[in-house]
Formats: sequence, structure tokens, C-alpha cells
Amino acid sequence: MAVVIRMKRTGRRNRPCYRITVADSRSPRDGRFIENLGVYDPISVDGEKQVRLDVERAKYWVGQGAQPSDTVRSLFKRGGVFEGLPTGKPRKRKGRGKITEKGKRRTARKTACAERKLARRGERVTTKRAAAAAAKAAEGGEGDK
Repeated sequence: MAVVIRMKRTGRRNRPCYRITVADSRSPRDGRFIENLGVYDPISVDGEKQVRLDVERAKYWVGQGAQPSDTVRSLFKRGGVFEGLPTGKPRKRKGRGKITEKGKRRTARKTACAERKLARRGERVTTKRAAAAAAKAAEGGEGDK
């Protein structure tokens, strides 16, 4: 039996409130559940009343292998459920640390392109400044006469 931790919608129309429940993945969203872990009230103004959660039971169910939904996972992170649980080993990816010839050529091409771009920008800035200085000199020369 695949166990999931998801939200069960309660509340009236346009005023949702959710119960965070542990359920069999085959049961409907608002149907049978195994255990109620807490309440999530997204409309509540007070941040403390927005999420009420039994952290110990949530840690127990996550430790048993229950898969939380995306929203419940973010609520668990806010509530500190994942603190102290083993995170597992990081994946080892082959070939990520090697510097290959193709990689060297790519970085050389990118740096050369960036240098050319900076040179073009510098030229544009100097020509604009020269044009502005010439316009100012032309304005200043006419105003003195």
C-alpha cells in the first residue's frame, strides 16, 4: 500500500481550509484517511494559526516512507519536519568534474565573445561621450555670441 500525505479540503465555498492527512494513494482526495496530522488555513491572517501541525507524527510518517505532496512538503519545511531526519547520500555524477577539450574550447570561445562585447560597448560609450561633448561645445559657442 502506497501511503501519501496530502490535503483534504474542508470549509465553505470561497473560504477553503485543509486538513493535512495521511492516506492510501488509491483513496479519493476527500475520502478515507489513515491519520489526521494537522490543519492548514490559507486565508488566516495570523501566521501562527495558518498552519497547525503535529510535527512528531509527521516525522514518523515521513520516516516510514509516506510521500508528501508538493504543497505539504513546503508546509513541512516551514514547520521543521525534515530537521533531524537523515537526508541520504548525495548522488555521484560521473564526468561532471572533468575538464575536456571541448569544454576548454567552449570557455575560450565564450571569454573571447565577452571581451569583444566589452570592446564594442566601450567604443559606443566613447563615441556617445564625444558626440555629447561636441554638441555641448556647439551650444556653448553659440550662447556666448
